[in-house]
Amino acid sequence: MRIYVALFCAGTAFAAVDGSVTDGTTGKPAAGVDVSLVAPSQRGMQTLATAKSDASGKFAFTQTPKGPTLVQASYQGVTYSKMIMPGAPSTGLQVQVYDSTRKPVAQVSQHMILIQPTASDLNVSETFLLQGDPKLTYIDPENGTVRLYLPKGFKGDLTVQATGPGGMPIARPAEKTKTPNVYKVDYPIRPGETRIDVTYSVPTTGNPPVLEGKVLHKEGKTRLVTPNGVTLKAANITELGKEPQSQASIYDLNGDSYKVEVNGTGSLQPMTDTSQEEDAGQPQITQEPPHIYHKMYWIMGLSFAILGLGTYLLASRAVPAPKK
Repeated sequence: MRIYVALFCAGTAFAAVDGSVTDGTTGKPAAGVDVSLVAPSQRGMQTLATAKSDASGKFAFTQTPKGPTLVQASYQGVTYSKMIMPGAPSTGLQVQVYDSTRKPVAQVSQHMILIQPTASDLNVSETFLLQGDPKLTYIDPENGTVRLYLPKGFKGDLTVQATGPGGMPIARPAEKTKTPNVYKVDYPIRPGETRIDVTYSVPTTGNPPVLEGKVLHKEGKTRLVTPNGVTLKAANITELGKEPQSQASIYDLNGDSYKVEVNGTGSLQPMTDTSQEEDAGQPQITQEPPHIYHKMYWIMGLSFAILGLGTYLLASRAVPAPKK
C-alpha cells in the first residue's frame, strides 16, 4: 500500500486543477474564499494544497493526484465540495457556495419511521427528508438544524447519518437538549434535498409491546412502516397499503404524536452486521458506501420507494371514485 501511495503521488507533478467559486445566492463570483485540494491517504483525508479565490472567484493549484480528489470551498461556516474522479476534467471547475442563514428556511418534506420488532427489542429507523432553500444554506450550531424525539428507555447505539444533495452518508452526533428526550443534530441544510437517517432500539415491554413517540416538525407527512407480518394499532393511524417489493405495510400518522401497539415480529433485512471494519469518522471518496453504512444501505434505498408510494396511496384515497 505504501508503494502504491508513493507511485500515486509521484506521477502527478504536472497535473493542474483550476476553476472558480460562485456565490449561488447572488450569482456573482465569490472572492476571498478558502479553497483546499483534498485527497485520501494512509492517514485519512489529506490536504494537498490551499488557496484563496481572487476578485473574479478564480483559484488554481499546480498539481493534483491522478486518483479521486476533492476541491473544497469553505464559506460562511459551511464546506462545499466538488469531486474530481480519475479521467474527468480537472480544469474549469465550477464550485458553488451559498450565503448561510440561521433562520429555519429548510422544511421536512417527508418523515418515515420503520419499526422492526424482535423478541426483546423494537428496532427503529427514522428517515427525514428536508428540502433546503434554493438560495441559502441553513445552519444553527447552537440549536441544531434537525431535532429528534427519542422514546423513553431507548438503548443501543444511536446512529445518525446525514446525506447532503448529491453526497455520501456522513456520521453526525446527536446531542441532548434541555428538553427531555429531545436531541439536536448540527448539519448544514444546503439547497436541494438533505436526508437524515436515525437508528436506535427500544426494549419490548407489555403484550403487545407499545412504541410512543412525538413528531417535532410541523410540515411534511409522517408515515410508520412495518415489515410483512407486523401490524400496528392506534387511534390516529391509517393503513395505506403495502410496498410491492418488500410487502412492508405503510401507515399514515394523523397528529404530532403516536402510541402504537406492535403485533408480530419481522425484519426487512438481516439485523446482524457482517462488516469487520470500523469507520474512522472521515468521509470516503468512493462509489461504495463506507462500511458502517452497509447494514442500513438496503433500507435506505427501499425507504425512498416507501415514501413515494405512501404519497401516492394517500393521494389515491383522497380522490373519490367517479360515480357511475
